[in-house]
Amino acid sequence: MAKGFIQERVTKKGEHRWDVVVNFKDPATGKWKRLWKTVDGSRKADRLKTKMLAEIDKGDFQPPTKMTVAVYLKEWLKELTTVDEKTLALYTFQCNKHIIPGLGAHPLTLLRAGQIQTFYSGKLQQGLSPRSVIIIHGILHEALKNATKTGLLSHNPCDNVTPPKTHRREMKTMQEEDIVKFLDEAKKGHYHDLFHMYLYTGIRRSELLSVRWSDVDLPGMTVSVNRTMQYIKGKVSFKQPKTPKSRRLIALSPDSCAVLKEHRLAQDATRKDTDLPPTKDSDLVFGHYDGSPAIPDTISHAWLRLVRHCGIEGVRLHDSRHTHASLLLKQGVHPKVVQERLGHSSISITLDTYSHTIQGMQKDAAAGFDEAIRGKKIQNNSLDSH
Repeated sequence: MAKGFIQERVTKKGEHRWDVVVNFKDPATGKWKRLWKTVDGSRKADRLKTKMLAEIDKGDFQPPTKMTVAVYLKEWLKELTTVDEKTLALYTFQCNKHIIPGLGAHPLTLLRAGQIQTFYSGKLQQGLSPRSVIIIHGILHEALKNATKTGLLSHNPCDNVTPPKTHRREMKTMQEEDIVKFLDEAKKGHYHDLFHMYLYTGIRRSELLSVRWSDVDLPGMTVSVNRTMQYIKGKVSFKQPKTPKSRRLIALSPDSCAVLKEHRLAQDATRKDTDLPPTKDSDLVFGHYDGSPAIPDTISHAWLRLVRHCGIEGVRLHDSRHTHASLLLKQGVHPKVVQERLGHSSISITLDTYSHTIQGMQKDAAAGFDEAIRGKKIQNNSLDSH
């Protein structure tokens, strides 16, 4: 059983200090150890001694260790196997870029919520966005949660930290006339067919770049989404979608089918001109002429250059999904259908994301209700007059 005592002393400056001394047996080695902590009041010392002894007796006490936050995070990243390669790359980047430089020198067991809160405030003052700080908070919280599970920490100091609030980015979408102008300009370059598919299907960037010709059923007018592309450290790989709802069959419009037919013909012609074999069903629909995958960021940059050229500022490639969904909802398409086309895991995500569009439809719904009732009244009055 742990034992402790308090001793008062006077510093060279004449200030009174109280040392809390606790003797405890290290559960890992079985050897007795002594721990000192100093406070500036006798009552604080009494409370601290009681707390330390209680934690030791319950097995919750974590004696200080020389392991720093930096050492722990590097070990944690090395052994992390519960996330995919892309997520691990994000965790590693954020740790090396922000967390380790900011908090790495602190002993792991002495890391406190106040230090983390100060670290977050400093990042915001340096110009980092609230969204970026929230990502950092999530990674650090997950890392320290693992430290509590493995017994290195008695509690997670991130539990007592308040991350910054972030406002949802204002959704930018194209109107019908913007789409016509954008795609007309796209015909002058190399990406018309690709951008047409993004706008006409609401498919994700990584999904469309993974589609093979075997996934396209032109007679049935559908495209099957069954994998996504990852681009990490200059290497392209393909993996299964994150959720079952992401695996889906998207119905194609007649215009989309026509674009894909022309695209395949053009692809075959290019291969013939370059002495390459004809396109196979296993080939990517939107890869390079030699069959190699397109680089995702290259596609996004080409999109941004084109929207700027068209004077449609602020519309990212990902906003093609929002554009597609918003136009469908304005046409009265049921949100469940929109959810299935976009591959959202639940309809609540669709309703939450496009709540502004749905609210805007309420005026039309209210007016339509008036017209329906008014028409019935006119019909009844006409019958009564006879």
